[in-house]
Amino acid sequence: MIDAHVHVWQLGRHGCTWPTPDLAAIHHDFTLAEYPGAAEGLILVQTQEDPRDTAWLLDLAADPRVRGVVGWADLEHPDSIPNHPKLKGLRPMVQGREADWYDRPELATGFVAMEAAGLVLDALVRPMHLPSLARLADRHPDLTIVIDHAAKPDFTDLKGWSADMAALATRPNVACKLSGLLTERRPGDTDDALRPAVDTVWRHFGPARLLWGSDWPVVTLAAHYDEWLALARNLVPAEHHDAVFRANAERLYRL
Repeated sequence: MIDAHVHVWQLGRHGCTWPTPDLAAIHHDFTLAEYPGAAEGLILVQTQEDPRDTAWLLDLAADPRVRGVVGWADLEHPDSIPNHPKLKGLRPMVQGREADWYDRPELATGFVAMEAAGLVLDALVRPMHLPSLARLADRHPDLTIVIDHAAKPDFTDLKGWSADMAALATRPNVACKLSGLLTERRPGDTDDALRPAVDTVWRHFGPARLLWGSDWPVVTLAAHYDEWLALARNLVPAEHHDAVFRANAERLYRL
């Protein structure tokens, strides 16, 4: 199994300013030694918009369990993108930015550099960013884009999100991570609240372009790692477990 979305951090070091104290349950250091899963391979994903964080994650990639790192770099200065064999992607943190962020012309050279280096764009977005992301996919057809956390849908109103995800799925260079959904539930929601959203991404992206990530330790704000893994295994048809829980991550991130 490959866990395609794992975080570690050391508060106050390597540019680490998140999580903030209001997230008390995860407002402390997390290390690879504490990772609770049995996955034989992990992809570490940045949490800080700071090159020091990415450099630290790449140092941690000496651990054979770490198959790759999705880091951060300033896309307006593509020369700053690290050249490292374990760097498999970059994740600009767009979820709190303007809806058309991906359309900014000053980012174009950064996306071209990512294409040339074979780096994946992890899209940390909200539903409002999906039209801009679709335009990016059209402008850069050789850029592999993986939508983190299925774009964090609002489970009470999936209509617009569903249409935009369907449109994105028509772009063959776009895939979707089955991750980060439990923390988007409303208090009191059951596991069944996730099914319409999961059914939507399954219908549009299919077994070849969905991949699973734990989002550990952020997932622990809503459930235990094992609970999310069991739920995801239940939501994905058994005959496609190898693809969603291993092979797709290996292919998309060139592990």
